[in-house]
Amino acid sequence: MRSPIVTTTAATLTLGIAGLLVACAPATAPTSSAKTADPFGHVHAIVARGAETLVATHTGVYVLDEQGAVTGPLGGFDFDAMGFTATADSWFASGHPGPATPPELGAPNLGIMRSDDEGESWASTAFTGIEDFHILTADADGTLYGIGSSSPALRTSSDSGVTWTNRAVLDSVADVAVSAATLYAATESGLLRSADGGETFAPVADAPLLYSLETWGGQDLVAVSTDGVLWRLTAAGGWERIGNASGRVQAISGAAEGAVLLADDRGIVRIAPDSDQPTILHPSAPAGADR
Repeated sequence: MRSPIVTTTAATLTLGIAGLLVACAPATAPTSSAKTADPFGHVHAIVARGAETLVATHTGVYVLDEQGAVTGPLGGFDFDAMGFTATADSWFASGHPGPATPPELGAPNLGIMRSDDEGESWASTAFTGIEDFHILTADADGTLYGIGSSSPALRTSSDSGVTWTNRAVLDSVADVAVSAATLYAATESGLLRSADGGETFAPVADAPLLYSLETWGGQDLVAVSTDGVLWRLTAAGGWERIGNASGRVQAISGAAEGAVLLADDRGIVRIAPDSDQPTILHPSAPAGADR
């Protein structure tokens, strides 16, 4: 979902998408999911799912429950999930293969993969072996948005990741989120907004300088600014300060009942509305500990 800020030169891009699509049967990893003490090294994305939290990491996708127990990597897949998002029907991921990742999923980059069984198997849908999407997000209607490694163009798919269309070129982008069909892009120069599916973007006046964005239920936009403050965009268009991060935020997500989930130096943290005491769902490993 989130990418380090990089600077690229804008250009008019034309892609032969059809030549990049790869279709294959779902791959099954050699090992099954297991209870794991502390697998989290770098966290790339977190997604709230009822009482559980999906955690996409350098070594696969895991489930964190309310008691702090971790299961995974799901399906035994050890790929580096640089990009991850979930719709009502499917999960989508991108990144790089791990040592035991089935070769049919692609190398050196995984392109776009889809799982229809909650991570127990994965199938390649597009850009196999070619693209690495660090930015990958989905609207409530299932429309996917992402930025691959080969260009700064925003891409969108409305058929579960099979075909993709180029939209606006976004320079120096750190993250993209979609809320009720409105796209937001956190860039080095400020927050941008699009109301036409990513064809055009315009600056958002008076927005904090943000580097990580996410939504909950396709509605509420939550974000973290470069000074470590957590923000929520209100229905009236204003910004509500809802807390503070500890160190750099690796991933952020909205959650049920107005809560915010984030991965920062403390671990996986839940911040409830109107609460001064965040709940650490899963602490980060001590410095120097094996991960």
